[in-house]
Amino acid sequence: MIFDRFDRYIARNVLAAMLVVQVMILGLDLVISYINDLGDVEGNYGALDVFVYLLMRLPWRFYQYAPVGVLIGALIGLGSMASSNELTVMRASGRSLVRILWGAMKPLGLVIILTMAVSEWVSPVTEQYAEAWRLEQLEGEGAILSERGGWQREGNDFYRFGTIRADDVVIDVTRYHFDGNRLVSAEHADRAVWEEGSWQWQNIEETRFEDGRTVVDTTDKRTWETSFTPEQLNRLLRPLESQSPSDLWRYASYLGSQGLEATQPLLYFWQKMLLPFTLAGLMLVAASFVFGPLRTVAAGTRVFYGIIVGVSFKYLQDLLAPASMLFGFSPVFAVLVPTVACYALGIVLLRRTG
Repeated sequence: MIFDRFDRYIARNVLAAMLVVQVMILGLDLVISYINDLGDVEGNYGALDVFVYLLMRLPWRFYQYAPVGVLIGALIGLGSMASSNELTVMRASGRSLVRILWGAMKPLGLVIILTMAVSEWVSPVTEQYAEAWRLEQLEGEGAILSERGGWQREGNDFYRFGTIRADDVVIDVTRYHFDGNRLVSAEHADRAVWEEGSWQWQNIEETRFEDGRTVVDTTDKRTWETSFTPEQLNRLLRPLESQSPSDLWRYASYLGSQGLEATQPLLYFWQKMLLPFTLAGLMLVAASFVFGPLRTVAAGTRVFYGIIVGVSFKYLQDLLAPASMLFGFSPVFAVLVPTVACYALGIVLLRRTG
């Protein structure tokens, strides 16, 4: 019974530290991003709109910073117990190192469930709404975000799409129609809405290029005859890193069925699916620091080394990701190598501790 109480006590301290660290990181990121994005203020897109946009992106930021929150949170939670000699007392009472590690790992299950749920169901939706909402605000003043959207060809038509919302409304659609090498017409619609199995363009402006002149027509609403489905446009327009694991797998399968390279969506898929093992590896590294070479140093020093490990882990992943596409090895190895390195480091340090 007393060992169960030890487990709950360790888990409570570690989980509380993780939550505090995550909130602090998100708050700091929100402030820095807000100051940086104030340069985008124009027209209908004001300072308050920038703040709302960043708030909508908080689920995605939470997912991004989950590994850092776990690593530093575990360092602080276990480190505070080590500084107050609580871990020493537990070991003196017969508590093994493995049991203490097990108690520290228990709150990780809750973090993993929450992070994976956000990755699958929350952040893909909020990212879509955030980007589409921001684009709508800026487009209201005629701004064009050239770095956004995507291009697609269908027959003799070339399309440029701005973005797509979670409710399958495409914002900012432009179609260029060619007859051979000659541009015949260019059409722009503020949005395309999926209604009863077909697309409806809204607020259309068409420019036709005739001999020696151009003719401009406007229409409030018109059916868009195309083979594009909402699912296809979602795969095309949504950034891969913000898509859910299930969507990434479907996209990779679709590319494979078309005989196309699917390394990039598979890379993001494996990053998301192997995240639980990554978080467990970072937790092991944090525990090895507390019980190993950093058990007698100040808390600030532990955090500093934790940041160094976290940054190194991130850089290694960022280096191996393009390498997998360049050299053609499986994306799963690009994700596993940094994770295995964390496990190896943690096990070596803990074995030296005994």
